[in-house]
Amino acid sequence: MQYKGTRLEVDLDALAHNYHYLRSKISDSTKFMSVVKANAYGHGIVPIAQKLQDLGTDYFATAYTEEGEELRDNGIIKPILILHPQQHNLEVCIDRCLEPVIYSLEMLEAFTAFAKAKQQQSYPIHLEFNTGLNRIGIDADDVYKVLEKMKSSPEIKVRGLQSHLAASEDTNEQAFTKRQIDLFEKVAVVVELELGYEMIRHESNTSGILNYKDAHFNMVRSGIGLYGYGNDAQYDVNLKPIATLFSNISQIRTIEAGETVSYNRKFVAKERTTYAVVALGHGDGINRIYGYGKLKVRINGKEAPTLGIICMDMFMVDITDIEAKVGDEVIIFDPKLHTSRQMAEEAGTISYELLTGIQKRVKRFYKNASS
Repeated sequence: MQYKGTRLEVDLDALAHNYHYLRSKISDSTKFMSVVKANAYGHGIVPIAQKLQDLGTDYFATAYTEEGEELRDNGIIKPILILHPQQHNLEVCIDRCLEPVIYSLEMLEAFTAFAKAKQQQSYPIHLEFNTGLNRIGIDADDVYKVLEKMKSSPEIKVRGLQSHLAASEDTNEQAFTKRQIDLFEKVAVVVELELGYEMIRHESNTSGILNYKDAHFNMVRSGIGLYGYGNDAQYDVNLKPIATLFSNISQIRTIEAGETVSYNRKFVAKERTTYAVVALGHGDGINRIYGYGKLKVRINGKEAPTLGIICMDMFMVDITDIEAKVGDEVIIFDPKLHTSRQMAEEAGTISYELLTGIQKRVKRFYKNASS
């Protein structure tokens, strides 16, 4: 029997389409890194990574070592980059053959000491240099301090050099982005010249892949693009959002003018109103910002706006002009008529936040899993 409750349905064929489209934008010699951090942007890290490994991705990236460990425990054998490793988890990196990004001089000292204690030789690391995002990363001015350490540390070896573009999707920031690319290339030339070998260079995210061919180097990283969004309308038409979020009606009620709905009585009916209770709430990732009509779900082909405050396990929608019954399906977002990007932007946020916020109690189902 088909599951009818609250669920996220993920289309793995759409994932494959996005992967192949993004791969078509790079040269055959350029590696492709699939970013599956934050539970694969909310879509389910293990099934997504397994599909991408089958498709031929060259690398994976997660934010933290726990995510990389989960991938290793579920049959992922491709290289896994840890973008933001923490010092207390360094042992997991080595035990599970995960490649840490070294993003500070302190982390370089810590990982070198740990690798030495574990009797490692040439353990692969990636060095991140800050070129303008000003988040994490080693300052370009400190490159010679890094080189001095690397030359005296046989325990580790630089496999990759990386940076992160700050505004690759913003056409108004092209000059800034090009300065980032130039700075990264200058640092990479110094590091490779001093250490005497070529490394994997990677700086481009999804928007970098699509907008800055000269920043592809020999590997690119894609996160949001794999899940169907290109940060620009001209690219979105070539990508397919891969998920649909469903729920159902658990109760239908009618109130008279002057009565209120939900906490703090923030919705006051101006006339007789029929509303449905939807079995989904901020405990599932539908945050309170979607209340007060900022979200319109679809029930039997018609839009139903939210009423009042979103509760932890449910929210209410106006169905006064919709024929509906208990158990009817509710579509919160889907790939065609109302995407997660549209839903997020209508409430003043971004699809990244909405997708990654969908909690694990929302069941995931995978379509076309065997294709």
